[in-house]
Amino acid sequence: MAETKNKQQIVYGLRPVLEALASGAQIERVLMQKGMNSSLLGELRSQMREREIPSQYVPVEKLNRITSGNHQGVVAMIAAVRYRSFMELVETLGERGLVVVLDHITDVRNMGGIARTAECTGAGALVVPDRGSAAVSEDAIRASSGALLRVPVCREQNLKTVINLAKQYGYQVVAATEKGNVHYREVDFSGPTLLILGNEETGVSPELLRMSDVRARLPMVGEVASLNVGVAAGVMLYEVLEQRLGRG
Repeated sequence: MAETKNKQQIVYGLRPVLEALASGAQIERVLMQKGMNSSLLGELRSQMREREIPSQYVPVEKLNRITSGNHQGVVAMIAAVRYRSFMELVETLGERGLVVVLDHITDVRNMGGIARTAECTGAGALVVPDRGSAAVSEDAIRASSGALLRVPVCREQNLKTVINLAKQYGYQVVAATEKGNVHYREVDFSGPTLLILGNEETGVSPELLRMSDVRARLPMVGEVASLNVGVAAGVMLYEVLEQRLGRG
């Protein structure tokens, strides 16, 4: 069965979910009932591993709350956008490509706001991890004023792989962080750039900071430890745009 629940399309039931996979539908994740076992479930797990679809085991009560019919222990969340492969996309972005990596940003309003700013400033792609990130849902699309339907979104299993690939194509990797030692206006954004923005609580993860070529900071004089990630994204992305258009 398929239905729209809380502005997100879901498919539930073992065979309907298998059919959705066979049709090529892009699935955000699959919720499965704890302790459940069957031959069809084994087939579903195999296909999910092959397509690297995240899954989560949950109590049956949760599945009961989000469906209105017989879910048979399986609920699939359908993606609201069609994801792109970063490996395929990076070749098309040109010599002044701009890629924004969202490092486990969990608030859909922040994701949507950043996507809107990224589209306005000429970003060629957004990259999100396949786990631990806000879903690109109808709510996120609405918060982005539709930008998430215009800027290609890449959902990748490993952000470190994305960074390494970008470097192979000549990208400068810039992490926006309060731990940075370079003023953001001292960064040269004229060439291809991959900008990493960290999550709302802990910022850019340590392993991605270590891989960055530049750690750029925004100056602050108040007592609050850091800016909202959407605000930081706006400042950084408009610095990129100003440099590329020429100030004044």
